[in-house]
Parts: sequence; structure tokens; C-alpha cells
Amino acid sequence: MNSIAEINPAIAESIEQANAISEALKSQLDVQRGAYFADPNPSLSERKHHLRQLKALIGENTEAIAKAISEDYGHRSEHETMFAEFIGTGGTINDTIKHLKKWMKPQSRHIDMTMFPGASNKVIPQPLGVVGLIVPWNFPVFLAVTQIACAFAAGNRAMVKMSENSRALTRLLQTLSPKYLPEDKLLFIEETGGVGIEFSKLPFDLMIFTGSGATGKKVMASAAENLTPVILELGGKSPAIIDPNYDLAKAAERIMFAKQFNAGQICVNVDYVFVHRSQMDEFVELCAQWVRDYVPTTDTDDYTSMIDQRAYDRMLNTVEDAQHHGATVVNPTGEAPNPQTRKVPIQFILNTSPEMIIRQRETFGPLLMFMPYDSPEDVINYVNAGDRPLSMYPFTRNRKLSDLYINHIMSGGVSINDALLHVSQHDLPFGGVGGSGMGHYHGKEGFMACSKMRPVFHQANFSVNKFMVPPYTGFKDKMFRNLTKKNLK
Repeated sequence: MNSIAEINPAIAESIEQANAISEALKSQLDVQRGAYFADPNPSLSERKHHLRQLKALIGENTEAIAKAISEDYGHRSEHETMFAEFIGTGGTINDTIKHLKKWMKPQSRHIDMTMFPGASNKVIPQPLGVVGLIVPWNFPVFLAVTQIACAFAAGNRAMVKMSENSRALTRLLQTLSPKYLPEDKLLFIEETGGVGIEFSKLPFDLMIFTGSGATGKKVMASAAENLTPVILELGGKSPAIIDPNYDLAKAAERIMFAKQFNAGQICVNVDYVFVHRSQMDEFVELCAQWVRDYVPTTDTDDYTSMIDQRAYDRMLNTVEDAQHHGATVVNPTGEAPNPQTRKVPIQFILNTSPEMIIRQRETFGPLLMFMPYDSPEDVINYVNAGDRPLSMYPFTRNRKLSDLYINHIMSGGVSINDALLHVSQHDLPFGGVGGSGMGHYHGKEGFMACSKMRPVFHQANFSVNKFMVPPYTGFKDKMFRNLTKKNLK
């Protein structure tokens, strides 16, 4: 029988390359796992030291990091990098350090005194071991560091596979990181082709993936081969909902700030907005005026490029598809997309129909779809007909109305009267549900997700077990029957 190399040399070379990547990754995992076994439960002071070193890695190199991110993007607003990558990252680590002692404390649990008099129960948070992180390109520092912080707080080690669109940043972090933390504690891995596939096959103790639903399914399938638990943050079509009685100008201001930030390339961004049918024209004009006032041109250092040519083309194709199927496209500034800088102006899509791309896929860019509605039930029925979104944004001063949406539409998280900002709260968990993901990180929930919450039962000197052995006659028979009757009464 002919070998693969004889039949198709390209396939043989690809297999050989995959095997080489796999062996290299396994070797790196073995190093971290060996270090874990040598020190399986770092002390509070050690964990705080690791977190402070992580903060120093970012805080002492902000200029170089911002430059690398911008290089990866083609252009990324420096101030957006400061806001999104640095300010929130430092705050997350500071908050984690502040509360870590309390989180690490063993938890006492009550005991059934009828069956186990004098015994005790507790839950001890303990490190899982080595956590594998697959980090996207859109907020590469914030997403990597907040996840690493959860892993470190729980006493784990971390291997971080960065995006193929973050190569300049990855190489910088690979150079800087060993100066702050040893590679058996933290290792950044560059995507050079095929790395992500082999990375997801590794037998980590926990894997956290952020990215598309299609890739998330493949990651989860690979993890299942090793029974590796996963946290998946997958995005989705997150709606904003404007109460007719809410201040329309304020809603427009807050939604458009979110939509222009990072050129809309945010997993929790407002994908589309429900506006009462009677207020549609007014609200669209308020949003358009905001764009003309604050983002009159994309030809500025304050506006970010689409990450690559494929993303740029996807925006243009989405607009073209909508127009082809009869949608109304509003370009508030009239500025055309710039193929040289890959900058796409904010545009609105109205009068959409189900066959359009913008109805079917997460936009992940500076396009905003407007949907008319007549009643809250219209909103609830429409959203519930699709995948559960990563976020939901009701704009209302009516508590009953916001509760109606929260109780009838399931989403990963909610910000009321604003967009995006629930992700910035250090003491709130972040994660999706259903099609938008599973599991959480951030804050205490992130610490718990990266820990084995280990139950420990401590038996007393006296035990009722001696009364529970056969033969079951006389007193023993009566005791079993009385306990059965009591517990099932």
C-alpha cells in the first residue's frame, strides 16, 4: 500500500507539521503540569504576587502594547486601547487582590444531625491545575488578562493561545512575559497556522474559549475527547430595546457610543435596536446627528480599522446584500469606506427582511439594524425565535417593563439604560447562555469556575453506622422504618 507521502506529499507535510505542533504543545503542557504537581496549592501571598506581576507586565509596557495592537489592526485608536485594554484590566486585578482572601477561605456547610451527629462539612476551593485560554483579537489584552487573573487567583497556571490577528502583540508578550512570570506559570503561544486545532486537543484541566459559535463547537468537541470542562464566550445578536417613554436622545447617545467603539468589533455590542414604530424616524435622525457630531469622518486617529480584509469585505457585502433585498441604508456622513485603511463608516440598515445577512449573522462591525415594534410581546417573540443573545439592553425607567424583558428573554447579561457596561463590572460574572456560550468568568464566579470547589466530610468519633449493618431485625428494622417515614413525611 502506498504511503500518504507517496499519494499526496502536501497532506503528508501537513500531518507532519500538525504532529510537530502537537508535540511542542504537549511538552509545554507537561512543564506547567509538572510545576503544578510540585506546588499544587499556592498560598494567598503567592497568588497576590502572581497577580501583581501580571499587572506589572501590562502596566509597565502600555506604550509598546498599544503600538503592537495598533499594528495588528492596521490602526487602532490609542485612547480606545487605554479605555478597553488598560483601565479595566488594572481594575479587575486590583479588585481580585482585594477580595481573594475571602474567596479562598473554606466554606462551612450544614450537616444532617439526625444521620451524622457531631460530623462536619466544608467546601475547600482548590486549584484545578493548568488552564488553557484561546483569546480573540478584538480585545486581546483585556480578555487575556481578565481570564488569566481568574486562573491565577484560583492558584492555577495558564497557557494562552493568541489570535492569528494578534501576532505583533503575541510576539511582544512572548518577549516581555518571562521577565515577570516564569513560563511554567504563564506562557503565550502564537498562532502560526494549525496551532489552535492542536491546542484545543490538549488535556487541560479547564479551557476558556472566546470566539465564534462555529469554532466554539469544534473546541468543545476536541475538549470532550479529554473530558476537559470548557467556558465558551461566543457572542451573538444582542438587541437594544427602546421604551417609547424613555429619553430618545439619551438612548441614541449611549447606543451610538457603543456602536462606534472599536468600529463595532465587540462581542457584546448592540447588534440591532428595537424602536417603537411611531418613533422610528425621530430616533434614526437622533442617531445620525450623533454620528455627524462625534464621528464626522473615519479619517482620524480616533476611529479604528476593521481587523483584516475579510472583515472589511464582510461589512461591504452585508450592506450590498441588504440593499439588494430592498433594505434602506442610511449613511449619516455620506463618507465611503476606505479600502486603504480598511475603515468603514457607521451605517444604519432599515426595512430589513429575514433573508438578509444582517438578520442572520452577528454584525461585528459599524452597521446597526433598526427594527420597528408595536408591543413588548413583539420584541419578546422575535428575540426568543433565535439563539439566546450574549447581552440585552433595555432602555426604560419602568421597572416592570425591564423586569418583563429580563424574565421573558434569556441572555448572557443585561445592561439597563446603557450598553456594554455590565462587562466592566468587576463583581459581576460574564458569560453567555445557549448559542452565546456557557459558563462564567470575572470576579468571584471566575475564581470558582477556575477552582475545584472540593467537598470535605469529616466524620465524628461517634457514628450511627454501627446501627446500620445487617441483620436488619428488631431495633435496626424499626430505626430504618422510622427514618424513612420521617424523611419522606
